[in-house]
Amino acid sequence: MARTHGGVPLPGSRHAVSDRERRLYLIRHGRAHSRASDEAMTSRGVVADPPLDETGRQQAEILTRRLLKMVPPAGLYVSPLRRARETVAPFEAAAGRTATVVDDLTEWYGGAWEFKEFEQLLVEHPEMPGRVLRQDPVLFLAPGGERQDAFQSRVVGAIEEILASDTDGDVWAVCHGGVINAYVGRILGIREQEMFFLPPNTSINTIRVRGADRDVWFLADDTHLTQPDLFADDVHRPAYTPAQSDTPDTPPEPDTKE
Repeated sequence: MARTHGGVPLPGSRHAVSDRERRLYLIRHGRAHSRASDEAMTSRGVVADPPLDETGRQQAEILTRRLLKMVPPAGLYVSPLRRARETVAPFEAAAGRTATVVDDLTEWYGGAWEFKEFEQLLVEHPEMPGRVLRQDPVLFLAPGGERQDAFQSRVVGAIEEILASDTDGDVWAVCHGGVINAYVGRILGIREQEMFFLPPNTSINTIRVRGADRDVWFLADDTHLTQPDLFADDVHRPAYTPAQSDTPDTPPEPDTKE
């Protein structure tokens, strides 16, 4: 039987489904170098593969300070693209972990768009500004680009396989904005929209996992960048482990003071 959430089909798995409550953290990479010409070969073709720029490297270090205060994951995964691998590298070094590279966590394949600047795309596709203004999809315009339904299917399939393989705790996956949109969009039942939100660089996007249920828990959390003092090295707190319910068994006593 196909698994669903909110009436949205999720793919089956070869593994048993765990009923234990846990979290899936989809972490976007840090800011990439906008002018780099690096490339990588993937199963879909040659793709742009820029490294992090200086800001991106700083973001990765700040993110690491936050990650080290969290419950260590049962599984740590990363896209093969350089900007994602460089984002998780400081955590790997500090925690003595090695992330598993998953090819299907690679960003959407842009075909003829892979090595073009946005300004050039605006010239080639004069309808783009109007579509962006109306928040309408544009990726389908890319010649030879990956079909959105195929992209979403590979992303959802890969993440569900990861969740089924690592059932002992939380799972972290360092990946891309399009990947995050594809997975979260499937859970929410968003159709005909490729990017419904823009995850900030190094943001943490959280899904609560309970058996076959997937609940969107928190999106676009980059508090480690906007409020870094909360995760400073001299702030010591016990690691938080989510309980089965954060609702108290009995309601609090009413405040009778005037």
